[in-house]
Amino acid sequence: MSSKYPQTPDGRYFVARNRLWRCTDPRLSEDTRRLHVKALMKARRAVRSAQQHDDEHTLRQARQAVQEAKEALGERGLSGGRMEHRTKAVSLPTTAPMPTGGPRAPEAWCVVICTPLLLHR
Repeated sequence: MSSKYPQTPDGRYFVARNRLWRCTDPRLSEDTRRLHVKALMKARRAVRSAQQHDDEHTLRQARQAVQEAKEALGERGLSGGRMEHRTKAVSLPTTAPMPTGGPRAPEAWCVVICTPLLLHR
């Protein structure tokens, strides 16, 4: 992930446009990641094409392909095993913009996120 966006301390999320986004699974090899990114871009182009042609059936299929690619990248869905969520607050660096888009915080700002916890059984 580029340093353009601040990340949470655990590295699982980054902040862009005042929202938290899940990062790609760092355990993926570069070749695997590249393969899934290509599939994601192809699916997004298919979504756009289906929207332009007003084709509901193809649009549903294309959106499902986007979902599958995002899950394969670890950006959506479960990242393996059973997941449980807990809420915790994390402090981001003082260089991060305020969530409201206002001036930078004097110290650091805190954002509450819901982090998935992998339960091993």
